[in-house]
Amino acid sequence: ELGSPNTTDSVSSDPAPRLWSATSRQRLRSLDTFRGLSLIIMVFVNYGGGKYWFFKHESWNGLTVADLVFPWFVFIMGTSISLSLSSMLRWGSSKRKVLGKILWRSFLLILLGVIVVNPNYCLGPLSWENLRIPGVLQRLGLTYLVVAALELLFTRAGADSGTLEMSCPALQDILPYWPQWIFILMLEVIWLCLTFLLPVPGCPRGYLGPGGIGDFGNYPNCTGGAAGYIDHLILGENHIYQHPSSSVLYQTTMPYDPEGILGTINTILMAFLGLQVPLLFLAVDQHKQILSRFLIWSIVMGIISAILTKCSKEEGFIPINKNLWSTSYVTTMSCFAFILLLLIYYLVDVKRLWSGAPFFYPGMNSILVYIGHEVFEDYFPFKWRMRDSQSHAEHLTQNLIATTLWVIISYVLYRKRIFWKI
Repeated sequence: ELGSPNTTDSVSSDPAPRLWSATSRQRLRSLDTFRGLSLIIMVFVNYGGGKYWFFKHESWNGLTVADLVFPWFVFIMGTSISLSLSSMLRWGSSKRKVLGKILWRSFLLILLGVIVVNPNYCLGPLSWENLRIPGVLQRLGLTYLVVAALELLFTRAGADSGTLEMSCPALQDILPYWPQWIFILMLEVIWLCLTFLLPVPGCPRGYLGPGGIGDFGNYPNCTGGAAGYIDHLILGENHIYQHPSSSVLYQTTMPYDPEGILGTINTILMAFLGLQVPLLFLAVDQHKQILSRFLIWSIVMGIISAILTKCSKEEGFIPINKNLWSTSYVTTMSCFAFILLLLIYYLVDVKRLWSGAPFFYPGMNSILVYIGHEVFEDYFPFKWRMRDSQSHAEHLTQNLIATTLWVIISYVLYRKRIFWKI
């Protein structure tokens, strides 16, 4: 699914080898490694992370290790969208056929997501009465649908070949894709308007707090402000997550879903930023230029985050918040993603100092590992009854063993050339 952009259709007179001259049909191991690293941390966190606080999601504003991995997974999904679509179109598939595949894959992701977050296996068929609708795979499915359809709609042969000539080389990985950028910026304006201007009954306009006893208990039923209100209004209280991370520290009683409707807009932004990665490869030909552009993107995202947050946890215009998927959360995670991908790309694909193992293997079977770890979470050998449920050491051992088992499973599947794709 992750092909490589081919920028070597024409013969170059430059005696130095072009980046893709010998590898145009090879996968970028760094991309699969990055995705596998995000996935394995996600699995470890979901299994409990040894019950350490920094492996649990932040109650509201701020970041922990647990808050890093889902955005990185979305980021690399955006990268795979560009590469897979360009590969299918290059092999002669019509846009109508590709659109059909996009719709089908989005549907399957959403369907699998609903099944995974509602594990009612022992009680019969799923009941609509308390069916949770949002979830991780559901959000991935919707994000994939929007970003892939947008890329398919505006894709051009010239952009795919990497031979575009521009008067402003510094922006040659952005300006050819201005229609996509306008659409994404319009979505961001919609998020800002709904978040800060939508009237929410009983809550101050533009409220971004956790509700409960937060803000001195003045707004106990305002968890998430407009984001929570939209989910309650459209999906209904019984169809969203009932135990948000804010309930422990802030004693909130209102259900709130971190994978709700409004936050999906910024998830689309995150995937679109990830989609810029293959465009960087298409725009330039040398490792040094690619690495410098990764660094520039990271710096730009970091500056935007610093402005939005005022370099603080609580006092910024838009705080970093995973529950809300705030704009500053997306720009901060993108900053980290570009830096991390720069390092992995340099080590794996440029210098070849690291093969990407063991993260490369789960990165090649990400959907299987994610769904498998969710479905078999409570079964031996991934979980067993502990002697001391308060022991960090025992929790850590159990969670590390469970995570390692999925790495081993993905390695065995890789050796047998078994890959589950949707």
